[in-house]
Parts: sequence; structure tokens; C-alpha cells
Amino acid sequence: MTSEPVLRLGVDVGGTNTDAVLLNISEGSQRGRVLASAKHLTTPDVTQGIQNAIQDVLNQVPDATNIQAISIGTTHFVNALVERNPTRLDRVAVIRLCGPFTHGTPPFVGFPYDLRNLLEGPCFLVSGGLQIDGSEIASVDTAEIESACEEISRQARFFLRYEIHAVAIISVFAPIDFTLKQEEHVASIVRGKLPHLDVVCSKDVAHIGLLERENASILNASLLRYAKKTVAGFQKAARALHLRCPVFITSNDGTLFNCAQAARLPIRTFSSGPTNSMRGAAFLASLESDISKQSALVVDIGGTTELSISYTPPSIGLGGGSLIRQDSHTKRVTVGPDSVGHRITSEARIFNGSTLTATDIAVAAGRASIGDASLVADLGESVIDGAQRAIRNMLQNTLDAMKTSTMDVPVYPVGGGSILAPDELAGVSRVHRFPHYDVANAVGAAIAQISGTIDSFEDISSTPVSEVRKAVEAKAIARAVAAGADPNRVTIVESEVIPIAYTSGRCRFYVKAAGDWSGNTITDEIEGDDIVSSSQSSEDLGVRQEATSSGAMASNSPAYGSAEDILSFVPKVQGNQWFISEIDLEWIADGCYVLGCGGGGSPLHTFLELREMVRAGEVIRVIDLGSLASEALVGWGGGMGSPEVSSERLLGNEYNEASADLWAFMGITKPDALAALEIGGGNGMINMITAATKNYDIPIIDGDFMGRAYPTWHQTTANVFDETGRGLNLLPSAISSGDGNVMIMTKAKKDTDVDASLRAACVEMGTHVGQASRPLRAKDLGVSMIVNTVSLSWRIGRAIALARKQSNIGQIGQVVVNAVGGSKTAKVLFNGKITDIRRRLHKGHTIGEVVITALSSDDDVEEDPDRPVERFSGTLVIPFKNENLYAEHTANDGRITMLASVPDLISVLDAQNGSALGTPQYKYGLRVLVLGITAAPQWTNTQRGLELGGPSAFGFPNIQYTPLGVYCKPRSVIEEYAAGM
Repeated sequence: MTSEPVLRLGVDVGGTNTDAVLLNISEGSQRGRVLASAKHLTTPDVTQGIQNAIQDVLNQVPDATNIQAISIGTTHFVNALVERNPTRLDRVAVIRLCGPFTHGTPPFVGFPYDLRNLLEGPCFLVSGGLQIDGSEIASVDTAEIESACEEISRQARFFLRYEIHAVAIISVFAPIDFTLKQEEHVASIVRGKLPHLDVVCSKDVAHIGLLERENASILNASLLRYAKKTVAGFQKAARALHLRCPVFITSNDGTLFNCAQAARLPIRTFSSGPTNSMRGAAFLASLESDISKQSALVVDIGGTTELSISYTPPSIGLGGGSLIRQDSHTKRVTVGPDSVGHRITSEARIFNGSTLTATDIAVAAGRASIGDASLVADLGESVIDGAQRAIRNMLQNTLDAMKTSTMDVPVYPVGGGSILAPDELAGVSRVHRFPHYDVANAVGAAIAQISGTIDSFEDISSTPVSEVRKAVEAKAIARAVAAGADPNRVTIVESEVIPIAYTSGRCRFYVKAAGDWSGNTITDEIEGDDIVSSSQSSEDLGVRQEATSSGAMASNSPAYGSAEDILSFVPKVQGNQWFISEIDLEWIADGCYVLGCGGGGSPLHTFLELREMVRAGEVIRVIDLGSLASEALVGWGGGMGSPEVSSERLLGNEYNEASADLWAFMGITKPDALAALEIGGGNGMINMITAATKNYDIPIIDGDFMGRAYPTWHQTTANVFDETGRGLNLLPSAISSGDGNVMIMTKAKKDTDVDASLRAACVEMGTHVGQASRPLRAKDLGVSMIVNTVSLSWRIGRAIALARKQSNIGQIGQVVVNAVGGSKTAKVLFNGKITDIRRRLHKGHTIGEVVITALSSDDDVEEDPDRPVERFSGTLVIPFKNENLYAEHTANDGRITMLASVPDLISVLDAQNGSALGTPQYKYGLRVLVLGITAAPQWTNTQRGLELGGPSAFGFPNIQYTPLGVYCKPRSVIEEYAAGM
């Protein structure tokens, strides 16, 4: 006797079309079979469009009584952002609980101009926030919150077209605030004063990473009214068809939300379209035996937006409903980004409308048989050819941006708008459309699973980490089962243990479990306005927000759009001074992270603060060391502390305060210039903030005292050339917590005591401080300072930007090698994927090792024959103490070779986008390449330099330092671009 099949309905609600498929998910040979599919126009209220598509599918199947669930994926919310649709987006007020910190990076600092103008409401940076240990930065001031509410109400009267409908509340370290509950307290005050507004607490939206969590909270808040209406429409459609099965919404990671969760967190569906496309395409590809394992790109073209997918999906405004315009003077044809969306059947020319759309062009060109072709017969060839050329260029440019080399790759178009994709594209080996390609998103939705996530800080002081990890994994599985997953099918799909630097006895655990839905009934009703209550934590929703890496520096794109723009860019150098622009800042930031050698912390937040300053008219100047008088004083320093803190408790005034108090102690008004303690990571740029015109209006020296990043203060070249061993070039030194605590150290028995003592105080002062060291005379820096390292970081960042624009990421290793001086100075040590990562804490530093394994034939991708990539075998082990320490290769035959060690620089880059990776970002499965760069002679040409910065300084006395190559002094940007030179 044959059991009844178990069926799953998958629905994709796009801006133009609503697709539906019915899958057989029963065990056996029929599992995964597409039983029926349908495509209908998305209706204005979404309900009717869903009903039409589902009813069409049901009509094709004789018996559909065993439908287990309806899984709906939607691009509605991301479309609203792509189109900047003011009817679907609300202006948002922001209350950030931060005390004296984060003021240099205000809310909306990373938003594109147009979106910022559309969403930005009044913002308040007020008392509150937590330290990493859970103590308060400052208490919530009720009167201050009430005053903010009054101002929000007052300002709302002036936003006539875009009325404020939501308030986002963000507190520093809110995700670990389980006791004080500052966000919840402020939310209750706001609801009492502004009961007509939606309120979003950031801890409900995402986890550690303040700006990322805040941005997500703002976007989420802006969509709440639209989300409630949309999700309610999904439920209404199912009821109208007498379907009593649960309705799910697919989330960004391809797992399922119930309707209440989706209405509360529409942002967690933003990437569900690309995810469903990828999963659906992979599923359909698995049904074709002739599809190889060759890397391919998936292009999802809907009626409104196009999404090109490989590893990191970008979005552009191209779809079937995209508007086509021709300039009356230049005759240039443009496509989108605005779209008629679901109104295509009334507004497109082929449907007797008056708006020219991309679908009209497809019909006029004979690529589609839709509507009445006679209604576009009058279109001139210049419009048809110009539009097709623009569409082709948009696709080719987006695909090129996703490729890792210039080699041709296959492309799989999916989605109803795939008729827009030409059958041939430059850089594409073939354009292949699967059966059911036009409903691939709905297929991806139908096969989605249920997940459970735990992202928490746990006590490891009395229990082994392995046992705590097992307990957390059990909680994640239990959470997935509680959400509806089949307990017999749940597995752990992700499990990370992340030590928190300078914090003993606690560790961060991130675990995700996922499995097929069990079929058990769950509650998924939307309960009016209660859906935005902050009572449900991010852990309940399986929310995680990754910290943004330096690869996202250009979140608000600078003034270049092509490789030609980069090649023609000339930095502003006048009178032997380099005046820093936005573009310079972006390139310096990317270069600093590469020079961080895995440490130093991401420069992202420092970059954003500096960019905001430059946009406000502040001036930042860089000069060469040689332009200073011999007696000129050069101040130096930076931040000390945990990267986990600096990702949440963004910079306040701590470094400025440390500097001012130190200078006052020494009887100095201000030094003549500032220099970076280390060029690697965020400290490579922090002095630019202090030196800018709004603060001390002094120049930055093109140089630093490490040429890289090192974990301790005494590992500086200023200390290398102090033979006393007592840190005389370091002291006096001041540290400031930024919220009232300052300490000055004047004398040390030995140089290592300086860092140890100040670091111990740093823990008590919030685990992140600003530190300023004794200003030094310019005449003494000719030997100790590593010069032109700001220029070096700029050149590295520029090379990475150019490689991205030229689709040359597959050669990023060689690109950076060339930027730092060529093959005599640097080399690609290895490439492969991370297969193991171990971390632990020791005296405040993150210690561990990463194992990278060469790609196997199954993992590898076909390479560009014109740009051959060096092949590697075996494994590479890189131990680290905040920074990478050495690279040891084990060949397949067991031979072990030391490829590089400190003080030479060892950097790990993401092979897919060229971004540097910090040691906290090392993660299993990442494809990476390892770069080695020869250290400056200040480290390698003296015995003391090797003692302070070589292998023995990190507990490896048996490793003999062997230079990687020959040091190449970077060329000064000022020297190269000075007028008349």
C-alpha cells in the first residue's frame, strides 16, 4: 500500500509577478518532483495575486489534500528600498543610548545619500549604554528621553510628506543587556509618550556590531507598516483558498519565519530572494545530469529588480517593469532603477499603457510574446537597440563584479524577467535556462527549513569550553524543534566559539541548528501592533549580524565608478601637503587592514568618522617626515583594547583626552604633527581624527612606528632604538577611558611593564582606551620611524579597488605584491580554504591558529588561461597572537617548511573580494590567500629589533627568522604627485 505524498507549496511574491510551485517532498524516488507551477501578476494588495497563482497550481493537480505548508518568499521589502519607494518607507527617528561614545559616527552615517534623505528623522545620542562586562556606561535619563519624544513630535509636524511613524532604539552592548534592559525601559517611555509610533529595539533585530545593528534596526523600522499589511495579505490569501496549513515566510538564510516573526522583522527577508534563487537553481540543476561542478553565476531577474548571485549578491534596478527613457538631446537610453512593478499590465505599452518598460523592449525585439506587439511597433531602432545595449551592459557589469577572474563562466538566469537576458553575454561561456527556471525562487521557498539560533555570552570560568559548546548546541537544537523542526532531522549547521579579548571567564558562542519542518501546527497569527513588541529577543528569532569588514568601506560609494576613474584619479597635493579626500580615505582604510596582519581591528568605523568629517569640510593633511624642522615634536599613539569593544562602543573622545592630558602634563600646547603608532588596522587612521582642523589642526606624518600591527606597545620601532630597555621613548604615557578616567604612567623598570601595566588598567576602564605616548623630536625619527606607510596603505587599497573594477580578484595576491614593491619584496605564500580554526585567550590577547588546506580538484575552479594562478598543495598553519605570527607549510609527503615569520608581514585575504581578514573573521570554509611582505629594516637589521618583533618575542625561540625578501621603501604619494614633479 502506497502512502499519500506529502506536498509543499512554494510561493514567490515579486514586485511584478507572483509564482507558485507544488513539490512532492515525500521520501523516495518522487521526492523533489515539481508537480505543478504557475505565474500570475502581483496585485496591489498582494492577496489576489497569491490566490491566483496558488489556485492555478491546485487546478493542475488532481489531489492536493496533503499540502503540509505554504512557504512564501518575497522581494517586496527589498524592492521598496531599491526603488526608494516613499509610499512604502517611513521616516525613522533614532535614539542611541551611548553616553560620551560613538558621537563621531552618528546614525545614518553609512547610508547612501538618497536613502538617508528619505529615511532620516531626528536623532538623539543620549545617556545610557553598557560596557562589555555588563556594567553601565551611564544610566538612562528619563527626562532626556521624554525631551527627545517631545522633539520627535515637534519635528514630525514638519515632515509633511514623509511623516515619522517609527522610532529605533539602540543601546551600546544591548545584546548582552539581560538585567538592566535599557532599550526596553526607553521603549516603554517612548510608547507612553508617542503611542501612535512603532518602536523597534535593536537587540530584537541583530547582535554585536553597533552600526550594523543600528542600520538594520532603522531599515526594519522604516518598513513595519508596510510589512504588517503585506504579511497579513499572505495569510488572507491562504484562508481565501481554504488552506489551513501554516504559512511561512522565508528568511535571509533560507530558513523559515512564521508570519508574526516576518511582520516584526521584515529586514530578515531582504536576501531571501537571492537565497531562494540560489537554492532553487541548485535544486533544479541537481535534476540535470549534464551539469558539471564548474563554478557558475545565477542571475535572478524579476519584474522589478535583478539580483546577480555568486558569493555576495549585489542588486541593481533591472526587471521586466523597469522604466526605459531616452534623453531628447543625447539620445542615450537608460533603464530603471524605478519600475512600474505590478502595474505593468496597465502601464506597459504592450498592455495599452503609456509607459515604456523593459518588457516592451523584449517584445519589440522579438524576444518575448506577451501582450500586443503591435502597440510597440512604432518604437525606433535607436530606442530598441539602445535599451538592449543598456540591459546587456548592466548585466555584464554586474556579472563582471561577481567573477573572480576574467575567465568566461556559465550563467543560469532564473525568474520571469529572464527574457531580458541576452542569449550571449561577454565574459559568459553560455546562458542556460533550466526547466521551471522562471519559478526557481518559488522552488527555493518550498524546500526551506526551520532553524534555531543561539548567539550568547557564556561563563567558561568553571566549565570546559567543549562542554559549554555542547550545551549551547543542545539549546539551538531545542529552539529549532520548538519552532517546528523535525527532531529527527535537525543538525548543527554552524557552531563557533569566539573568545572575547581582555575578558576572562566569558566567551561568545554562535550556534545554528536547522532541519525540515515536522508538520506540527504552530501559531503564526499577527496580533496587530503587538508584533513589534520588544519582548522577544534576537535569540528567539535566530538573528545574527556579522561585523562589517573593510570590504564594505564603500557603503556610500565615492566618486569613482570605473577602472578608468581609478587610473585617472590624482590625489590633492599642494605645497608638499597631501589633502585627504573621501577616495583617499577608502583606499587607506583597505590598505591599513591588509597591513594589520590579522590584527589592529577593522578600520571601518574610523573611516566612517573621518569621511563624515571630510564631508563636513574638515581638512586632514599628510606631510613627509623630511618637511619637519629637526626640533619639531611628533605626537603618537592610538587605541588600546578589545576589537569586540570597538565594534560596539565606537570611538568617543578617549584618544583626544589622553593626548591633551599628556601634553598638558609635559607643558606642551600641542605637538607640531602626529603619527600613527601602527599603520595596521584602525590605529593607522585614528590620529587623523585628532589632527583634523576641528580638533588640533596639525598634519599627519606619512609614517608609523610598526610598519604593520603588533599586539603590544613596546613592540614599536621607537622602543627598538632605546637601548636602555626601560621604555624611555614611550613614557610618560597617558590612557583615557573616554568617560572620566585618565591615568598617566611616568616610569617603568622595563619596557614590557609599560604595556602590561596600562593594559591591566585598560580592562578596569572599559576594555578599550585611548593611549598617547611621549612626543618625540623629528631629528630622532630619521632612524626609528618607518616612513611612507600612509602612502603604502593608499597604494594597496587603490590596487584592491582597481582589481575589483577590472574583475581581477583572481589575481589579487599578485596585484598587492606589485603594489608593495614586487616579487623581491612580497609573495603569495599560499591559497586554499580554511579547514580549522582554534582560539583561546591569554593575558588579554586572542591566541590560536588557523589551518588552510589547498583546494582539491572538487573544490577548485577553472582558471583564466590568460591569468594563470599559482597552484598549491598540502596545508598551511598560521599561529596568531592578535596578529599572524608565522606560516608553516606541510607538503603532501609530510615535509614541513617555514615560509615566513614575524617580523615579516603575513596577511590573509578573502579570495572572493580581496578584503583583508582579521583573526576574529577566520571562519571554516572561507577561500583565502596568504600574502607575505618583507618587514622594514628597523625590525630586521638589529638584534634588538628581532628580539622585540621576531619569533622569540612570541614564545618561539626555536624558530630562526629568515627574511622573506628584500625590503622596498614605499614611494611617497607627496613625492609622486607634488605639482611640477
